[in-house]
Amino acid sequence: MDRRVLITGSTGAIGEACARYFHENGYFVYLHYRNNKEKVEKLKIELNNSEILKFDITNKEDVVKALENLEIDVLVNNAGITKDNLFFLMSDDEWSDVIDTSVNGSYYVTKAVLKSMITNKRGAIINVASVSGLVGNAGQTNYSAAKGAMIAFTKALSAEVARYKIRVNAVAPGLIESEMTKDLPLKEMKKAIPLRRIGQPIDVAECVFFLADKASYVTGETLNISGGMVR
Repeated sequence: MDRRVLITGSTGAIGEACARYFHENGYFVYLHYRNNKEKVEKLKIELNNSEILKFDITNKEDVVKALENLEIDVLVNNAGITKDNLFFLMSDDEWSDVIDTSVNGSYYVTKAVLKSMITNKRGAIINVASVSGLVGNAGQTNYSAAKGAMIAFTKALSAEVARYKIRVNAVAPGLIESEMTKDLPLKEMKKAIPLRRIGQPIDVAECVFFLADKASYVTGETLNISGGMVR
């Protein structure tokens, strides 16, 4: 039987790269999306061993309805958004939308699938955080708070579920070429990166897969993927 992975936010750059990488390595992939139907359907055609799941990650009832009978081996909590602004100019919606997607969304999804992992006494959960959650970025108090919470969530949950042979880890990407970073001055910003390049989504996907499939004695850790920018 194929091992099964659920990747939230599968239509984003990192989510898509993870979906492709797990598929190439023999996993059945559950592709989650909320709005980008055209892209997820195209991805489904390319990844024949997959299934599309549509739900609003911030809506508990929607999540439970979509996932209540799902059994998976790996969960990748990848869905996230940015709504950058200086703190004193930030609206309540800019704050709550970012927190709801990363923190509450991951809570709802993880809780929905964790019961079967505990019953089966196996599983791996990978939370996609950010270096913003490690060091904080000006203009990103909402995003930094959300990703910092994901890192703390990883540490606490890993301690609770290790006895069930479930591992929980996180990755903290730095500057990755994606929709979120397309308007940034990347050529200038890469000068601050010791490896002198902007990360690609595949760089993150490889690390996510390693933590999910290979790192059998690693749990509660956050892997920094920033080309040395954050040390």
